[in-house]
Amino acid sequence: MNLLTSASIFGFFTLISRILGYLRDILIAIFLGASIFADAFFVAFRLPNTFRRLFAEGTFNAAFIPSYTAVKLKNKKKGKTFADEVLSLLLLILIILVTLAEIFTPYLVYLIAPGFIVDDVKFNLAIEFTRITFPFLLFVSLSSFFSGILNSNSKFAAAAAAPIILNIVLITSILISYTQNLNIAKQLSYGVTIAGVLQLIFLIYFSIEFYKPKIKFSFKISNKVKFFFKKLLPSIFSSGVTQINILVGTIIASFQSGAVSYLYYADRIYQINLAIAGIAVGTVSLPVLSKAFKTRNFTKVSNIQNKSLQLSLLLSIPASLGLIIASEEIINGLFGYGSFSSKDVELTSDALMYFGYGIVAFALVKVLANFFFVRDNTETPFYISSFIVLLNVVISVTYFNSIGFLIIPIATSISTWAGVLIFLYLLQKKDYLLLKNKLYLDTFKIFFSAIVMSFVLKFTLEKYSDFLEYTYIYKSIFLLIIVGFVVIIYFISCYLLGLLKIKNYKTN
Repeated sequence: MNLLTSASIFGFFTLISRILGYLRDILIAIFLGASIFADAFFVAFRLPNTFRRLFAEGTFNAAFIPSYTAVKLKNKKKGKTFADEVLSLLLLILIILVTLAEIFTPYLVYLIAPGFIVDDVKFNLAIEFTRITFPFLLFVSLSSFFSGILNSNSKFAAAAAAPIILNIVLITSILISYTQNLNIAKQLSYGVTIAGVLQLIFLIYFSIEFYKPKIKFSFKISNKVKFFFKKLLPSIFSSGVTQINILVGTIIASFQSGAVSYLYYADRIYQINLAIAGIAVGTVSLPVLSKAFKTRNFTKVSNIQNKSLQLSLLLSIPASLGLIIASEEIINGLFGYGSFSSKDVELTSDALMYFGYGIVAFALVKVLANFFFVRDNTETPFYISSFIVLLNVVISVTYFNSIGFLIIPIATSISTWAGVLIFLYLLQKKDYLLLKNKLYLDTFKIFFSAIVMSFVLKFTLEKYSDFLEYTYIYKSIFLLIIVGFVVIIYFISCYLLGLLKIKNYKTN
């Protein structure tokens, strides 16, 4: 297996999904802007979408793949039995969870967006939309199970492509709502749940080659399944710390008008980088890392650790510098249309810039947590992630009144960097981190290439600033040309320095 090839496949489909997600969001920005309908929908979508990211973007895999791989390596039949038991119990838990959420939706909305309580219209809209979107949680969590089956067999394309369905359905919902003069926010909410059903069907179809599901409810649960579910909750919390921080940020931001929407749009942009630099690398490295560890091949474990860290840095460092330098031009070019005013662009770009400082940390947390997960250790990442969230909350609450919603991306970046330092310290202390000297040299080369790219980006933005103004209708085209140009410059530099050789990322 080759990490670069697998991550490229995963990243390609993820990028397609994010591009469609951008088209979806630009339509929302045009028709809804930062209105109460937009805020209500984003809150309604935030909770099930957070669970989607928690389950679908590697967190479910972090607990499932090591356990499933260990059982299947010993006996394929027992591996099938283990998967059936996990699926059956997961389905039962999800049905209970969704039912409770539908009953107690007003309390749920109050927890997510307590600031909405002062506006009856916005609060009631959020309740209505949340009841429509919440069943998505059931379908997307089951989809994550089948993605785990595919990923454990080193099949990443279908799992990465599944979110494309969500964006296609939501774009269609917006266009139909506009042409038929329907409530756009409400139809988007229905689209979320419909997309969840279609994604589940899609993934079952592709995974049927490796696993034929069989639902069987039993009061007797095997020890291996009990152990898995014992690992699952801390795994979800630790792997999804960035998403949990964003959810916490939404709660705090609900006290400032429009802030939920500003954070949502900024989140959409930096999540593209995180999906490729952190989630893709973490997802494709976990199955092969698990197999190497279960077979006690520590030479291979060291090789995979070094290659996954190098690939994550290769993708996240230039992304971080790019967002810091060009945050305003990016938000202006992508969302500066229709109801999305120049003031909205300014506030959203400020949030994106501060998220940009944390991009490398967001990506590294996903990769470093894997080094514990393969050892069936989900407790340590759980404690580190708890600290990250607690630090984020303390900083955000302490400075929210004086700084406003911008403290949320600042606190998210600071707390995640603190978590990375703790991860590195504990991994080193436990001798889990098997780094090679070549990684340090390659990291220096990555920084050099990223700095060259940054100078070119800064120069190009200044030279063509007139074509990136808010009032210029074709600004998005110029933005894409500039971004494409500097990305090519970066990869040429990396290639010349020997960082992009495919053989360098072989795991064996």
